[in-house]
Amino acid sequence: MLTVPRGVRVFVAVAPLDMRGGLDAMAGRVRRLGLEPVDGGLFVFLSRNRAMAAVFWFDGSGWCSLRKRLVRGTFELPAVADGVERMAVDGRVLNSLLEGIDLSAPRRRWYDRDRLAAGGASTIASARSIDTGAPP
Repeated sequence: MLTVPRGVRVFVAVAPLDMRGGLDAMAGRVRRLGLEPVDGGLFVFLSRNRAMAAVFWFDGSGWCSLRKRLVRGTFELPAVADGVERMAVDGRVLNSLLEGIDLSAPRRRWYDRDRLAAGGASTIASARSIDTGAPP
């Protein structure tokens, strides 16, 4: 897991990057996005098939790069409007992205919050009572 301090800007390029390029190619890509690579931000690039991600930054003394390739699955981006070349995210979204978590997947509701607030039984308890034949 990568810890991103507060105040560090994180930008994700929406278009894929050819991962065969080196650090100079990534710096050029950052400039084409309208950003300056030595400003202290983190820049995230994904491969065409989204199985590989590269995080690129300048630490004050040189270029740094972190690359990760998923064994299974793909890196999923948050919802992006058409025509957007880059998007700004925070450190939590970056960590979720690098872990391969699908950010657009709906959350599961394991219990019914409204019924719990009203003092009723949870959905799980109701399901168990149906399976076992016991009252809820």
